[in-house]
Amino acid sequence: MPKPSTNLRFEPATEADVMPLTAVMVRAFDDDSQRYRGIPEPHPPGYETGEWLRDWLSKGIVYKIVKDVAVVGGFIIIPNVPKKSWNYLGSIFVDLPYQNQAIGSRTLQFIERTFPARTWQTMTQAWALRNHHFYEKNGYTKVKEFYDKKRNQTVYVYEKQMR
Repeated sequence: MPKPSTNLRFEPATEADVMPLTAVMVRAFDDDSQRYRGIPEPHPPGYETGEWLRDWLSKGIVYKIVKDVAVVGGFIIIPNVPKKSWNYLGSIFVDLPYQNQAIGSRTLQFIERTFPARTWQTMTQAWALRNHHFYEKNGYTKVKEFYDKKRNQTVYVYEKQMR
């Protein structure tokens, strides 16, 4: 098993980070889709061009995950600032060579410490088995599932109640 990274930083993403983060995100998501469905993920409009992530820069909080000097992943959160009780993890992704090194778990710890909330929620596709394992290992529980007509697939909703 690989050693957990000790030289990990979390930095707010900027416009200059959009394309490097987009490349990491596409590789990570396509790998999961290929692994579990046998096809690369059909992407929403603008996903591979950076437009999708650029849109999140304007309406959420986007961070890059840096190991040594390499951008190895990122995450998007949407805080519920008025109530300060519920936050949404829109996406978390780690590049393929850096997976299974505890980077995702350390990232979740950083997110939960830095953006306190009573409840964290996220969604993932029913076919994304590694995501299910990852969230459950980090204290999230599947609370709901629904069929997303737009993407023609079942989606699971995970939550974590904070102490």
